[in-house]
Amino acid sequence: MGSMKSNRLRRWSTTLALGAGLVLSAQDPQFTQFYANPLYLNPAFAGTARCPRVVMNYRNQWPALSGTFVTTSASYDQHVDGINGGLGLLVTHDQAGKGTLNTTTVSGIYSYQQAISRKFSLKAGFQATYFQKSLDWDKLTFGDMIDPRRGFIYNTNDVPRGGSVGNADFSAGLLGYSDIFYVGFAAHHLTEPNESLIVGTSKLPMKLTAHAGAAIPIGMKGKYGEAQTRISPNVLYQQQADFQQLNLGLYVDRGPITAGVWFRTRDAFIILVGFHTDKFKFGYSYDVTTSKLTTQTAGSHEVSLQFQFNCKPKRRKFRPVACPTF
Repeated sequence: MGSMKSNRLRRWSTTLALGAGLVLSAQDPQFTQFYANPLYLNPAFAGTARCPRVVMNYRNQWPALSGTFVTTSASYDQHVDGINGGLGLLVTHDQAGKGTLNTTTVSGIYSYQQAISRKFSLKAGFQATYFQKSLDWDKLTFGDMIDPRRGFIYNTNDVPRGGSVGNADFSAGLLGYSDIFYVGFAAHHLTEPNESLIVGTSKLPMKLTAHAGAAIPIGMKGKYGEAQTRISPNVLYQQQADFQQLNLGLYVDRGPITAGVWFRTRDAFIILVGFHTDKFKFGYSYDVTTSKLTTQTAGSHEVSLQFQFNCKPKRRKFRPVACPTF
C-alpha cells in the first residue's frame, strides 16, 4: 500500500514537470492531527462543538529537505439552532519548495443534524470551495543554468510558464455518532476541477476518506460522575487517485492531558501530546519517518490550537461528538 505522505513528492514533481512540458496530478496536503482540524477532515464536523469554535493548524513536513512543505489552516464553526445544523469557514494555505508552488483555498460549509434515535445522531455536511494555485517561475532552476565549476550562474533558455489558476471545488461528508462511537465518510473534489498551470488539463483527483473510532471510559469516576481516564482507538483510511493511506492509532485522555501514538502504513510512526481545558486546546505531534527517506527528512512537526467560546443556553437537546481532541 502506497502512502499519501509520499504524494507530496509527486505534488512537488508537478512543478518540476513544467520544465519538461508534462502534466501530473497533485494530491492534498495531510494533517497528522486530523481530529484537531475537523472541518478539513470532514465537512460534517461543522457545528459539532455547538458553541463558536476557532481552530488553527501548522504543519512543517520534512524540514531537512530544501523543498520543504509547509501547510497552515484556520477555521471557524458553530451550531445554529434556526437551521438545525452548523456553519463553518475554512481557509488553508500550502506552499512547496519554499514558496515556489502555492495553493490557497477558502471554503464555506453547512452541515445538517438529525437525531435518528435517543442514542444515535447523523450529520451531513456540504462544502463549497474556491482555490487558487500559483507558481513562482523565478524560483525554479534548470540544467542549462549550471556551470560545471561555478554552479548556477546562467539564465535559462526555458520559456516562462505557469502563473496562477483558480477554480471552484465541491465536497460532502457524513458523520454518525453516539455517546461512545463515531464513524464518518467524506468525498472531497467531487467535480475533480482542473488545476493545470499550463496548457492542458490536470484534474485534482477525488479524495475519499473513511474514519471511525470509539471513546471508552475506564477506571474510577471523578467528582462529577465522569471517568477520569478515557481511551480512544481510531482508524482512518484515505484514497486519492492511485495513492492510499491507512492510519491506526490510540489516544489516552487523563484529566487535561492527552497522549497518542499512531502508525501510518509504510511511512511514519507518530507521537502526540496535548493539553486541553474547556476553552483552550494545544497539541503537538512529531512524525518519525520510517520510509527510505528516514535520515534525510528530519521528520514532520505539527502544532494545533483550538479556542472554544461561550454561547447562549441551548434551547433543545444537542448531542456533541465524543471524538478525540487531536
